[in-house]
Amino acid sequence: MQQSVSEIRRLIARHKFWDYAFAIVGIICLMAGILVLLALFADLVKTGAPRLTTGFFTSFPSRMAEEAGILSAWVGSVLVMLVTACAAVPLGVAAAIYLEEYAPKNWMTAIIEINVTNLAGVPSIVYGLLALGLFVYTLDLGQSILSAGLTLALLILPVVIVATRESLRAVPGSIREAAYALGATRWQMVSDHVLPYSLAGIMTGVIMGLSRAIGETAPIITIGALTFIAFLPNSPITPEFPFVNAKWLMDPFTVMPIQMFNWTSRPEEEFQLNAAAAGVVLLAMTLAMNAIAIYLRYSIRKKIKW
Repeated sequence: MQQSVSEIRRLIARHKFWDYAFAIVGIICLMAGILVLLALFADLVKTGAPRLTTGFFTSFPSRMAEEAGILSAWVGSVLVMLVTACAAVPLGVAAAIYLEEYAPKNWMTAIIEINVTNLAGVPSIVYGLLALGLFVYTLDLGQSILSAGLTLALLILPVVIVATRESLRAVPGSIREAAYALGATRWQMVSDHVLPYSLAGIMTGVIMGLSRAIGETAPIITIGALTFIAFLPNSPITPEFPFVNAKWLMDPFTVMPIQMFNWTSRPEEEFQLNAAAAGVVLLAMTLAMNAIAIYLRYSIRKKIKW
């Protein structure tokens, strides 16, 4: 009896040892990745800091490195991401709600789910070629902000769908049963109970998708984004009624990754400094989106009472 107890204790001790060892190895790998990322970011900031002036943000690209700026690039990125968010988020969330709450569990639904999951791993250049044939030529949208936004919306749509479905699954089934027990319809159950509880996770998936989209270059180049542009699109807001202008959707554009690519392809060292500064701005935009998402997610979770 004592021998079996001692064997059990040795077995538990051995398992605890391997648990601790795995935890230590995981922490080392995590710290190594973070330190490398911080080192690269610090080097990028050190290289591009001298160019981060007000004129850099308010000037158009130029053949003179010291006079070149990112005005058209960051404005184009903001407008393209606006179209991407407006197209991908409602469609992705609606598709996830249908697949998770409404779709019957049959072979067709299984095929759709497998394809949605697989589409998340398709190379971005494939989406660019699809958009070139569909949006640019078939729908005749041209090389415009609308085409770019819809292209990136297709790119992140599987990510939004998968993340939303996981968030919906995380809601306890007892909440659904309680809503049905009180006489709620399926849509009332989803809209008034399931969706509010899963909003935090949905927003996390949306920001993950938008963070990927803002740094994509291949699909944007494929549909014909300009590498050098010295003018701004039309403003979405006008002083006259109805105070909204849709002409900017069909304007030509450039974005931050393409502007960086243009500068890094030049041999002059000054343009390399500009590219580093643009990289810092792009990372700052991405981190800002993530910070906003974290704040909103925290605020939503505070308001939810389980």
